[in-house]
Amino acid sequence: MKARLFSFLGLEYGFAILIVVGLAYSFGFFFTYQHFPQPFFYDIGDTWMDWFNPAYWSHEPGAYDSYMTIYPPLTYVMLRLITYGPCYTSAQGGPSRECDWLGIGSLHVIYALCIILTARTLMKVDRRTALPRSLAISIGLPMMWGLDRGNVILITYIFVLLAYGPLVRSARMRWIYAGLAVNMKVYLIGTIAAQLLHRRWRWAEGAALATAIIFCVTYFLFGSGSPAEIYQNITSYAEGLIINNPLDIWMASSLLPLQQLTNSQIFPTSLYIGSSRVELIEFLVPVLMGGAQAIVMLAALACFLRPEVVPRYRMLTLSIGIALFSTEVSSYTQILVLLFCFMEPCRSGIRRYAIIVAYVVCIPLDLNIDRLPVLVKDSYFFDTQVPVEYVVQVGPFIRPLLTMSIPVSLAILTIIEVAQDLSRQGWADRWRFRRDKPLLPWVQRPQAPFAAVGARPEAQ
Repeated sequence: MKARLFSFLGLEYGFAILIVVGLAYSFGFFFTYQHFPQPFFYDIGDTWMDWFNPAYWSHEPGAYDSYMTIYPPLTYVMLRLITYGPCYTSAQGGPSRECDWLGIGSLHVIYALCIILTARTLMKVDRRTALPRSLAISIGLPMMWGLDRGNVILITYIFVLLAYGPLVRSARMRWIYAGLAVNMKVYLIGTIAAQLLHRRWRWAEGAALATAIIFCVTYFLFGSGSPAEIYQNITSYAEGLIINNPLDIWMASSLLPLQQLTNSQIFPTSLYIGSSRVELIEFLVPVLMGGAQAIVMLAALACFLRPEVVPRYRMLTLSIGIALFSTEVSSYTQILVLLFCFMEPCRSGIRRYAIIVAYVVCIPLDLNIDRLPVLVKDSYFFDTQVPVEYVVQVGPFIRPLLTMSIPVSLAILTIIEVAQDLSRQGWADRWRFRRDKPLLPWVQRPQAPFAAVGARPEAQ
């Protein structure tokens, strides 16, 4: 057993070294060709614009009716505080980025904080695996993609880590961090709902109350962003997902962009891959997504039946994972899944599969399968025009499947573990659930532990 654990730990270090080498190659490519290579963002002049575009609307009115943002008001309240307002007076986009050094500095301070907190968290989880897993998250492709785009997912990541990681002891502070996370990314409401599966009623109530209070305060401070506005913009965003360019599936979090590309009225997908493959994609995508959702929901039910069998971080992986592969939110959001996946111990085949896939999606390299015409693009860092040779790579086609397989595999593991516990009954150690109503007719009532034998149940 120890030899197998040691060999798997060596494999983890091997992946970590590959990730470091991949990032070193990317920087070498950057200094040679004046832009980062694929799979980094194809528009080399758009660096950090997920940070500066919403920052403009944090200083100017119109975030919800003109910009049609799907972010709650907290995002704009925070960006208003950590960006330099005078840079955004009638200067949207690139000009604001050129001026706002406070915004650039705050972005990279937040990234550094992500690295520090990740390392501290994983050190508390398992010191043996902390180094390779911290490297994978901190300099892996999803985190670097988020930094390259300058997305507020980095702030959200910190809130999620503090809410559900081992660094904060105070339950009330955890509630606040959980509320802050939901007010950054609405789909993280599932992390609070996941607490109910472990019968953490008070925790879920406290976090939900914190979420509501934070929303009301930030809505008052920002002056717009009502629930109706956010819902309308989210609905419009989901319905308006149109993919007419293969580059738009570059770093997808789900299979939806691939499905949309096959329906494109502009890009002739069937001409490139054939109509039979297009029909196969149109058939498989809903089947795979529906099947994955069903498996995760079954795992949630299993957890509710036997909450003590399933670790809490597992259900966080599942609750975030199902949100990511059911909607399209870009793959920098994978850092939220990776954080909790890397809390799994490296035992059993299914856990090891999930961990290996987590390392694979962190590798900032890809395999080329075809080349596209060279285009001349504006390089932000070197302030010049450079030729860019785009290529078709394997990653955009398989990465969504791999990331989907992480929560699905852990969901299958959850179902198996709960089924095994059900077969054994295992009620002797479930005395703390003695007041719960039996969920199935053949379930026996919990028995008092050995120390309580002879005592009346009401006295325990």
